[in-house]
Amino acid sequence: MLFLLACTPTTTRPDFMPLPEAPSVVLYARPPRVAAEVQAWLTAQGLQVELANAQDAYVETAWFEPRSKRSIRGDRDPGDLAGTFKIRCWADPDAPGKSRLTVEAVYRPVLDPSRPERDLEVLVPPGHEGAKLVERMIDELKKKLGT
Repeated sequence: MLFLLACTPTTTRPDFMPLPEAPSVVLYARPPRVAAEVQAWLTAQGLQVELANAQDAYVETAWFEPRSKRSIRGDRDPGDLAGTFKIRCWADPDAPGKSRLTVEAVYRPVLDPSRPERDLEVLVPPGHEGAKLVERMIDELKKKLGT
């Protein structure tokens, strides 16, 4: 009975999985450490982290407009739909002592308040500022944590 009281069925992770096309990499670190490294890296790049939990190994930024370097919290109109993106990171256990980090940078091609935000999100195309940022983050984490 005590075991059940010690467990919490809640998580800060969203109720959806990463988009299947999102890049992923196996890193030599446990999920909580990977999530902490991701949060620190994104913050150092000037992105505002909207949701982060090392135990759940999940990090999500606010919407980010790279030209103005402005973060937009919540589901407000970001202005430049094509250029504004959000990054979500899931770190899941892989082999012992390793994690699979999956990172998606998404944008919304349209605003439709009648539909859930996730239904409108699309992975940013190659060459987009969000895709470049994800590539840099993965490369730097591979160097720091090993792969």
